[in-house]
Amino acid sequence: MGPLLLVWSGQTVSLVGSAAVRFAFVVSVWSSGEKASAVTALSLCALLPQALLSPVAGAIVDRMRKRTALQLADAGGLLVVGCLALLHYLDALHPWHVYVATALLGAASAFQFPALSSAVPLLVRKDQLGRANGLLGSAKSAASIGGPALGGLMLTVFGIGPTLLLDLVSYAVALIGVRVVRLTGDRPAPPPTGPRRRITAESGEGLRYLFRTPGLRDLIVNFCVVNLVMVFGFALIQPMVLLRADSAALATVNTAIGIGGVAGGLLMAAWGGPRDRGRGMMLGVVGMCLSALIGMAFADSTAGWSVAVLIGALLMTIVNSQMNAIVQTKVPQEWQGRVFGAVMFLGYISVPLATALAGPLADSVFEPAAAGGSGLFTVLGPLFGDAPGSGMAGMFFLAGLAGIGVSLWGLASRNIREIDTVMPDADAAPAEEHAGDRTERHEEVRDEVRP
Repeated sequence: MGPLLLVWSGQTVSLVGSAAVRFAFVVSVWSSGEKASAVTALSLCALLPQALLSPVAGAIVDRMRKRTALQLADAGGLLVVGCLALLHYLDALHPWHVYVATALLGAASAFQFPALSSAVPLLVRKDQLGRANGLLGSAKSAASIGGPALGGLMLTVFGIGPTLLLDLVSYAVALIGVRVVRLTGDRPAPPPTGPRRRITAESGEGLRYLFRTPGLRDLIVNFCVVNLVMVFGFALIQPMVLLRADSAALATVNTAIGIGGVAGGLLMAAWGGPRDRGRGMMLGVVGMCLSALIGMAFADSTAGWSVAVLIGALLMTIVNSQMNAIVQTKVPQEWQGRVFGAVMFLGYISVPLATALAGPLADSVFEPAAAGGSGLFTVLGPLFGDAPGSGMAGMFFLAGLAGIGVSLWGLASRNIREIDTVMPDADAAPAEEHAGDRTERHEEVRDEVRP
């Protein structure tokens, strides 16, 4: 785990620095006009490039060494933040520069995930993949806690300029960590026998690979539906807590989410995850839905909400780590950039859809129905009452039931439940294929000698 820890340390520093700058961007945009739409637009500038470019990024990652891809992703972030810092100190930084920079940083992140995820099997043994992915998950959650706190402190004490310089240093640390470590077997995908296809054509190959492989196809469909349900629920946390409590309560709940993610990552790093990864993932999803969705529906205090989301975030980190480990084990190394790009695309594309649905449904359908005791709340009313926020509590409950239903389908599917035995590992497939060829030849010999 030594080489991984070196890369992990650099990436953690970089993630914290980037989270600090993102927080500074939000404060800067809000201060310029105090409009929620401006903050929302900033979030979209970060999210959409990551989602839309991830398949192309995955195809590019497979064409080069993983070390090179990681360095390009970090160097891209360093260049963008460096330009912003230069504009600031030249007194030429305008609000629109922040939006452009956020979009460019989102584009760099589109390369980061497939490059780092496909580099992990080159850093650790196969039996250590769960622990490695847990460590990476804990880094993201730690950044979500420490980044805004550091960004707020830096912005208050020193201003935006030193905050940008801090992020430059964090990118440099990440680059050094990637540069000094050795990636065993790091090589690009072999060139095709015929003329090389365009990168835009190769960008869809990750999706096609997932959907033509039965075990991965069933798993990714289940993963996408569960992700949609969870994003739908998490989009309601902020409005429901603010409606029933205040901003201090929301800050506590958000901190609990980060702590849960860190705890889940550290638990995975120490444990390694369940032996039956498919079954373990589905049971983890059941736990996520029971805690973060159904638990949130019935909780009515800051402490209750915090415990519910902490457990949900802990289990989510474990589930995501197992999902990554399955792809790293079952997909050949030369395909992993494209496949992880496809996984990132499918995961991120549900975020704007679920977020766009959750708010209008809460405001226009569920909250009025809860207040009037009509529609579904003729049944749900005795459970959640008619106070403000009851409609959203009902939405949490229904989303949790939907997620449990999807996970039970996953447990019933042998392709998902027993994916470790049904689907051979990528490094074992050639040997098994040769064994199958030998069996067929033995059958042919017996047919020839049989009277």
